[in-house]
Amino acid sequence: MSEETPGFDEKPEVPADAAADDAAEPKAAASSEEEAAAPAGDSAAAQAAGQGTALLAQLDQARTALGERTADLQRLQAEYQNYRRRVERDRIAVKEIAVASLLTELLPTLDDIGRAREHGELVGGFKSVAESLETAAAKMGLQQFGKEGEPFDPTIHEALMHSYAPDVTEDTCVAILQPGYRIGERTIRPARVAVAEPQPGAAPKSEAAETDSPSDASAKDADAPDEG
Repeated sequence: MSEETPGFDEKPEVPADAAADDAAEPKAAASSEEEAAAPAGDSAAAQAAGQGTALLAQLDQARTALGERTADLQRLQAEYQNYRRRVERDRIAVKEIAVASLLTELLPTLDDIGRAREHGELVGGFKSVAESLETAAAKMGLQQFGKEGEPFDPTIHEALMHSYAPDVTEDTCVAILQPGYRIGERTIRPARVAVAEPQPGAAPKSEAAETDSPSDASAKDADAPDEG
């Protein structure tokens, strides 16, 4: 009877080919996992690149839209500024027209005041009222113009009388029949004047002065024969 060692079971013998196959199986599994992981990594990189391109395209669209909106805002601001200037210009024009219309209605009264002053009739309470009215008109921008001796200007003068004078070299206002009035640069009534024109065939003052100079007169006296 043979003796058996207690606690140890005998292992069956494994063929060498089977052991080699068992060792090759883990290597094949690892290779298949690597092959599967490689396409997965490439797909993720491609997807990330596609997302980056899409984000860049969206960014470009956002920048384009921002530029368009900025241009629209600038155009609206320019239109608003032009509108404000136009409204302000129209407001000033309407005010000037209203003031000119009011003062035009007062011109006959101002003419009466001027005639009364010329005749010495502007006295007492009437004088105070007249001066107050003239002061108020001046504060509203009314200016009187027209003086004797100034050159005739058809844009601001209205000729009611014509005459000839040997002592003028151009059309000259020799009498102011009614003064003119303006508001700023706007003439609301031209000055009504009497105009003197140069005498036809008359020599200008400068030539006449040269002709009648003292030296010429003395020369004429020297050439004249002595009556004695």
